[in-house]
Amino acid sequence: MEKAALRQIIRAKKRAMTPDAIAAASENLARQLYRHPAYQAANAIFGYLSYNQEVRTLPILRQAQLDGKRVAVPKVIGDTMIFVWLDDLADIAPGYQGIPEPLVDTPADCPDALVLMPGLAFDRAGHRLGYGGGFYDKFLAREPNHPTLALCYAFQLVDRVETEAHDLPVNYVLVEQKR
Repeated sequence: MEKAALRQIIRAKKRAMTPDAIAAASENLARQLYRHPAYQAANAIFGYLSYNQEVRTLPILRQAQLDGKRVAVPKVIGDTMIFVWLDDLADIAPGYQGIPEPLVDTPADCPDALVLMPGLAFDRAGHRLGYGGGFYDKFLAREPNHPTLALCYAFQLVDRVETEAHDLPVNYVLVEQKR
């Protein structure tokens, strides 16, 4: 399926989710994440602040801090995305495209931090359909040693995601487990 058509389908499914369904799936994925060896081994998490119907990451970031991990989140400056340490999870404001971002803009330096990857769709090989800006692919091209992990709703896992040369696969994809 072409990227544009798949984006449209997944966006419609996300918009149809209720707040309760988002919360339940987010809790399910968070439990999986905390047990995952990549999370357990990480000293730092390069997460993201959820927007719209994305998996809720704020509780995950709080737990990471409680687990003794440093937390950083993305900030877009011009056409570049950097990660910024976020010691106080309240120090945020709407940024690029209205997505929450840190108030400060000093880049975090941790070349082996676990990167949580947002996206619209994923396949079992780790191919990812992002939102179209290429920010994560560009970041990972600059800093290739980060392990990457995606948290996705069951409907976001598809048979195959079309890729291009610049698209970098995700190391691990955790999928919501239906009860």
